[in-house]
Amino acid sequence: MPTKRQVLDILTRQELWELVDRHHVTVTDRRSKEKIAAELDAHGPALPELLAGFSRDRLKELCRELALDDGGRDKAVIIARLAGAAWANGAPVEGEVAKAAATEPKSAQIELPLGPTPPAVPPRKAATNVTPTPVPPSPRNFQSFREITDFLWQNAERLRGVYKPNEYDKVILPLLVVRRLECVLAPTKDKVLKKLAELQGKGMKVADPIVDSVLRKTSGVPFYNTSPLDFERLTGDSQQIAQHLRSYLKAFSPNARDIIEQFKFDEQITRLDEGNLLFQVVKLFAEVNLHPDVVSNHVMGRVFEELIRRFNEKKNEEAGDHYTPREIIRLMVDLLFIEDDDVLQNPGIVRTLLDPACGTGGMLSVAEEYLFELNPQAKLEVFGQELNAETYAVCKSDMIIKGQNPDNIVRGNSFSDDGHAERKFDYMLSNPPFGVDWKNVQTKVQAEHENLGFAGRFGPGLPRINDGALLFLMHMIAKMKPVDKKTGEGGSRMAVVLNGSPLFTGDAGSGESEIRRWILENDWLEAIVALPDQLFYNTGIATYVWVITNRKPAHRKGKVQLINATELYQKMRKSLGNKRNELGAGHIKTIVDTFGDFVESEVSKVFDNEDFGYRRIIVERPLRLNFQASPERIDRLREESGFVNLAKAKKGASGEGRALQEAILRTLTHLDAAKVYKSRPAFEAALEAAVLAEGVDLVAPARKAILAALSERDETAEVCLDAKGRPEADSELRDYENVPLKEDVAVYFEREVKPHVPDAWIAGVEMRGGKALVVDEDKVKVGYEIPITRHFYKYTPPRPLEEIETDIRGLEKEILALLGEVLK
Repeated sequence: MPTKRQVLDILTRQELWELVDRHHVTVTDRRSKEKIAAELDAHGPALPELLAGFSRDRLKELCRELALDDGGRDKAVIIARLAGAAWANGAPVEGEVAKAAATEPKSAQIELPLGPTPPAVPPRKAATNVTPTPVPPSPRNFQSFREITDFLWQNAERLRGVYKPNEYDKVILPLLVVRRLECVLAPTKDKVLKKLAELQGKGMKVADPIVDSVLRKTSGVPFYNTSPLDFERLTGDSQQIAQHLRSYLKAFSPNARDIIEQFKFDEQITRLDEGNLLFQVVKLFAEVNLHPDVVSNHVMGRVFEELIRRFNEKKNEEAGDHYTPREIIRLMVDLLFIEDDDVLQNPGIVRTLLDPACGTGGMLSVAEEYLFELNPQAKLEVFGQELNAETYAVCKSDMIIKGQNPDNIVRGNSFSDDGHAERKFDYMLSNPPFGVDWKNVQTKVQAEHENLGFAGRFGPGLPRINDGALLFLMHMIAKMKPVDKKTGEGGSRMAVVLNGSPLFTGDAGSGESEIRRWILENDWLEAIVALPDQLFYNTGIATYVWVITNRKPAHRKGKVQLINATELYQKMRKSLGNKRNELGAGHIKTIVDTFGDFVESEVSKVFDNEDFGYRRIIVERPLRLNFQASPERIDRLREESGFVNLAKAKKGASGEGRALQEAILRTLTHLDAAKVYKSRPAFEAALEAAVLAEGVDLVAPARKAILAALSERDETAEVCLDAKGRPEADSELRDYENVPLKEDVAVYFEREVKPHVPDAWIAGVEMRGGKALVVDEDKVKVGYEIPITRHFYKYTPPRPLEEIETDIRGLEKEILALLGEVLK
């Protein structure tokens, strides 16, 4: 019989991680599979208890790998066999094995090898409010997430020839959705048809609202199908399958039909039929069982996401635009609900949640599962909006199967066509696409900004046209519920994944800076979590979770917490696109606990809102010029626009413009070509004398052109003064300084600027009584940025020179030795 360690050694690293987290076993190095197994062997519970959470099929696989008999239907007997305990078919099971038997669920568990697995969630009452009916037997019951996706992907290859690989999704996704809906309806199909016949016998029609309501109630889920056909019956007539399939699809209830129509599948029916493929693919799906009792909603959601990822790789599209890795969603949901756990456990509580870029609905699903775990009597009404037709259809099908109101999921652009206008929500989650261009909706967004201001969604300002991330943020903030000032009730919380750009892009006064200023000065930003890189399928760049609320607890008011979680991750066994890292359950717990503790540490820092603000001042220095009428500088005059335009402005037969140009050039010859004037007034006096001597009418543009062409910057020259006797600023010496909001501008200027440039001054600021008084607000702007990386930066001193030299000498010796061997 195998030992405990032998069994542990054949488990996957992911399975070992889950056992460590489930049984609270301390592991010093989670990267080493051997060390994890050793810790579980030495300090974990007995093997039967460790194996109790595995599915029967996974236990059988373990038996086969260990050359043990994999027979038997009793899960406890299989565990006993693996544990080396005494057993016999039909014999009573005792001790730890009995405990394992007690944990076996009524329906088969689904193994999820990809990413952290959230606890199992009981099915929603809304989706199972019917008399239980056995699931029809199917030739193919999938045993794992990977088995489903691999099977579907392999069979998609049947389409090759009629379809290109980047077109497979046009067939596989809609048929997968329809088959899933069909499997959900299978237990009550006969009841629905019987009820429909009864209603039609009373003169009612399917289109009547009361019939729709009655059939939904009869089906036990928010949709139904009134056709006697299904995938199995469709394959009974290969000649008429296209006609029958169209008839079958039209028989779905309107809300389900809307999902199918988003795929524009009717076009594909014709194409498949003409390519003699329609019968094959329908038969393929007829032979697989996708009932929720066999493939849970959670697994089905991940199947859709994995297929979309693979299909988009073939299209060179961004899979991450449509969905977010589940462990990141779990982290965001934990951060969202952590401060409301007590409230959410109240019996019968109802809360609403929005994702304005919902993709396939992963965030909505995980949030619903989490709340159900916390309080089975609670209800979370989820709402979403999605631009992409196919992912919208996937999301809506997921919601309709779970018993959610499918009308809460709308299609469209959240910026230009708000599908949930006038609604407010308790919670919001989103992972909007990074760097999304919003030029196509610029007209509507700009009009709302200019016409409605803060009464609309985009009052603070608009970001640059090639990155609409902050538009999503403002859109969501506009949907926060107001807080009752008397009772303190109401308010909203949101968690949003953004890239680094919204943290610091844009100078003071820019749209991005004004949006950050608006958020921070309203005290809405609660925390920002810096995530590890390479967590997403479509990008390896740094990402951040923003936690925003208008109901901060008292100890967080006026504060922002920054959490550095960039080192909290584990490597994946197999990369998925750009996703090479993932968050384990322990990492998520560490981040959430750090957020909840709200104390400073190496990975957590707490700041005042004002710490992120600054005043951008313009530091000016005086203009100093010398002047000389040398031949080189006079040649420069010929290229000055003010001089060139004289000929263009005075066209005619007399050539007045050109004559004036020649007169000016003659005038300049009266000046001493070798003399350098260090004073502008002195040069202007000499120029005026020459002009009078030549009798030239020197117009203002020409005078300005002469001064520009004949001058050069000279630190030893006198300061140039304006008409009021004030120093003129030299634009080439102009500089900018960001003065922290908490610091006095005058004090900062005297300390940081004056010692280096004593003749400098601040534009738009007057010094009165040692205080800096802003007299021109257009020149002194307030800005906000959140340089999270800077706050966690740790200086690493360079290696000593002696150590580097030693290494170089060592390498030289190695190279010479290798060369010696070659030359022998």
